[in-house]
Amino acid sequence: MYVAVKGGEKAIDNAHAWLSEERRGDLAIEELSSDQIKEQLSLAVNRVMAEGSLYDPDLAALAIKQSRGDLIEAIFLLRAYRTTLPRFGCSNAVDTDRMTCIRRISATFKDAPGGQVLGPTFDYTHRLLDFKLAADGEITDVPMATEPLSSEIPHITSFLNTEGLIQQEPNTQSEPQDLTREPLELPASRALRLQSLTRGDEGFILGMAYSTQRGYARNHAFVGELRIGKVSVELDIPELGFSIDIGEIEVTECETVNQFAGSKTEPPQFTRGYGLVFGQSERKSIAMALVDRALRWRELGEDNLGAPAQDEEFVLYHSDNIQATGFLEHIKLPHYVDFQSELELIRKLRREAEGFTQSKEAAE
Repeated sequence: MYVAVKGGEKAIDNAHAWLSEERRGDLAIEELSSDQIKEQLSLAVNRVMAEGSLYDPDLAALAIKQSRGDLIEAIFLLRAYRTTLPRFGCSNAVDTDRMTCIRRISATFKDAPGGQVLGPTFDYTHRLLDFKLAADGEITDVPMATEPLSSEIPHITSFLNTEGLIQQEPNTQSEPQDLTREPLELPASRALRLQSLTRGDEGFILGMAYSTQRGYARNHAFVGELRIGKVSVELDIPELGFSIDIGEIEVTECETVNQFAGSKTEPPQFTRGYGLVFGQSERKSIAMALVDRALRWRELGEDNLGAPAQDEEFVLYHSDNIQATGFLEHIKLPHYVDFQSELELIRKLRREAEGFTQSKEAAE
């Protein structure tokens, strides 16, 4: 299909060298280190880890540096590296009730048991450029932050459970399908859908979530709880007969509370949407919870209103930015033969059209 070009390898090597020069930039300016990216661009690092399906801040920071800040390219690099890693097993489900929270808020209960902690958030900033940062000025008049909440904090939805006002979620310990190693099949289980949404492009998931709020899916939601913090990861060791703590990760968890009119088997009650994302990723986790709830229409016996966010195939197949990037950018590659056939077809059609016009004029 493609035409071989002499000297192509040399041209590619030169392109790589030029790319390295552009990445480095002005040599008179100190080079940006991976540690600086990890510590000072942590939200970008969190996104790369989440959509790259690999929790490793150091590697995510390196990928951002290598990709010149192109986060989708960085995600691609991290996923490619992930494929080289062995898989040791499946960890136990993390217990977010025991999360060491740095932020924990609820939009449904003012006096939430356990308290509300604003934590590090942009919510109350004025969105004004801080020119002190441009001048490398240090902000010294900021009060000391409070300590994280380390005691066991039950979820807000558990208090609705006491009155039976919210749908009970099944508690399963079975090992879910691994989307990073097995292709997506439809219809997908909820566990598989949540995996796909976690890996999905933040902008795409945000757009789908926004569409539900504007009426495409009739999905009015409240943020029952949003919490950010560190949770322990445990792994069962068959030789030992018990699980061990292998480390901790930072995650953002969101549970939305949604209306539900009931069905033939279920009384009117609230239902949930759920989002869990690596790092501090509030926008992504809330959007994920909204889309998760929209995709649950079939299992809840609701009507499909034809909304994009309710279309499982549309959402899950188009949310992966790496798949989308690969298919989109492949059209930059040579398509000489394809185009020549299209060109000949257009020429043929034009000749036929001109011949028809000339025949018509001669007949008149």
